[in-house]
Amino acid sequence: MIKTTIGVEGMMCHKCEAHVNEALERDFDIKKVESFHEENKTEIISEKELDEEELKRAINIVGYKMTSYETAPYEKKGFSSFKK
Repeated sequence: MIKTTIGVEGMMCHKCEAHVNEALERDFDIKKVESFHEENKTEIISEKELDEEELKRAINIVGYKMTSYETAPYEKKGFSSFKK
């Protein structure tokens, strides 16, 4: 799993976040997406790395600007740390 964090300029409210999330869910095979207008960022969890230029295009089409792109391995956190 891959966690992609992108900077997104222009989001002003929760509706803007939803607009970005819906566009990414429609255009990419992703497991989870969450946007934060206060931090100007969107976090995406996917099986494989997403193409930076394709992400930029998708963000631009819906009226926002991608300002940064970062990927890192992602491991789902579970309850395995609890012991009896």
